[in-house]
Amino acid sequence: MRLTLSKMRTEFKEPIQYSLNLAGDSISINSLLHKTLRIKWNGIIICRKCKKHTKKSFGEGFCYNCFISAPEASPCILKPELCEAHLGKGRDLEYEEKNHNQPHIVYLAATDKVKVGVTRETQVPTRWIDQGAHQTIVLARTPNRYLAGVLEVALKALYTDKTNWRSMLKNIIDSTIDLEEEKWSCCEVLPNDLQQYFTEDDTIFTLHFPTTQYPEKIQTLNLLKQDCFEGILTGIKGQYLIFDHQTVFNVRRHTSFEIELHINE
Repeated sequence: MRLTLSKMRTEFKEPIQYSLNLAGDSISINSLLHKTLRIKWNGIIICRKCKKHTKKSFGEGFCYNCFISAPEASPCILKPELCEAHLGKGRDLEYEEKNHNQPHIVYLAATDKVKVGVTRETQVPTRWIDQGAHQTIVLARTPNRYLAGVLEVALKALYTDKTNWRSMLKNIIDSTIDLEEEKWSCCEVLPNDLQQYFTEDDTIFTLHFPTTQYPEKIQTLNLLKQDCFEGILTGIKGQYLIFDHQTVFNVRRHTSFEIELHINE
């Protein structure tokens, strides 16, 4: 079957359920576990925004023109503290109002260490799943993306804002992490003007991923370097497919790549 890759859709179940979009229909990726998959890139990349062919993908599946102009690729996607939606500014005011000038949460996520992150409230728990978090807790709720970003920056002296993807895929977990304790220690260091957004909801979310075999050493599959690959699917975590022989494939990184997917029982 031929499909243009986009990030996998997810459902918060036990285990997490994954699917890929195919011509308006969905393919259950969980149902492909333990089957042999053959992935072949045909050399085509189609911009996720304007749908034109592009020789190179920028960001997550954009042509260069869309990368520098599309609201989905704004700098505040990676750095929320740069968001100007609350000021009525941005690449696309309608998009900014709908997606950035909306309630956001600041959260702590645990794998091998504690990470601080930001996401729109409607993206919970999707964002946590995409990052392959083991456990998460909501730390604060803000009325817009900018304030969530400012709060995140205030905590970067204590926590990283990046996921160690290698440790995540190896399933390296620090079981001594107490997210509730970490959360309340944050309250003590937050600037006074940000403490009003702190939430007392101490619910801890635990995520279980459909993976039977984690790699000990990681080999990454990059379709720009290897346009054809075949392997047995042994797991799914974050936005990665995990194959036998320690190979992992970042689906999200290959957004807009057109591939042929063959499934053997």
